[in-house]
Amino acid sequence: MIFVALGSNRAGPWGSPQATVKRAITMLNAGGIRVKRASRPIVSSPFGVTDQAPFVNAVVEVATALPPAVLMQKLHQIERLAGRRRTLRWGPRTLDLDLLDYHGRVQPRPARPVLPHPGIAERIFVLAPLAEIAPHWRHPVTRATAASMLRRLDPKGEGALL
Repeated sequence: MIFVALGSNRAGPWGSPQATVKRAITMLNAGGIRVKRASRPIVSSPFGVTDQAPFVNAVVEVATALPPAVLMQKLHQIERLAGRRRTLRWGPRTLDLDLLDYHGRVQPRPARPVLPHPGIAERIFVLAPLAEIAPHWRHPVTRATAASMLRRLDPKGEGALL
């Protein structure tokens, strides 16, 4: 299973954050990538830099023969098409696409991309939609399910569902 997280909290060339996430899912379904399942969009409070607008988030499961590094290049290309400019870490953005898991592969730093995504276990806005579409998925290192990791987090903390 390959999972990609999507997030947006700033309007861009594709419209509102909601429209941007929807369009990004459509854009993911091309170029050797096929979207198999998509979560419902959710709205969450910001994570990291909390003085900004809420985010629209989702998680998709994709199928592809592309290796992880090439898939990441495609994700970055889609971000750029959506108007993403990398400035402030965890700051406002038109689109953020994160490769969460690639068939359970473990690639620690300095590998690119780092797999699984190192922030999965701390992010409600990733775990909730991931648990929705893949209730039996297990973290490749800890073997915890998304639902069990979600239960460990403060439901009112950063990145909480609104």
